[in-house]
Amino acid sequence: MERNLRSFLELLSHYVGYDFEATDWETVTRAIVKTDEEQPGGWYLYPLIGDTHGVEVRLARSVGGEEVSVTVNGPMTTELEVRADTLLSAFATC
Repeated sequence: MERNLRSFLELLSHYVGYDFEATDWETVTRAIVKTDEEQPGGWYLYPLIGDTHGVEVRLARSVGGEEVSVTVNGPMTTELEVRADTLLSAFATC
């Protein structure tokens, strides 16, 4: 879970022009521990605001598992949307 999620966030950050650093990763890992995908308010929202785009990444752990559900929202160009969808698909199966 951690390797895939971190790689996903680093690549998505690159696409929006945001420099994802170790402190970003620490923030995400601490926050997702308290999440629950089955609860409406159980998701963690992490904004990635870069030089070229800004998106909101919503994260929540599955109940009783190691998986993390992820959604990406915000105003995206067609290219960014395809890249985000590709990343979600690629890291979901790793």
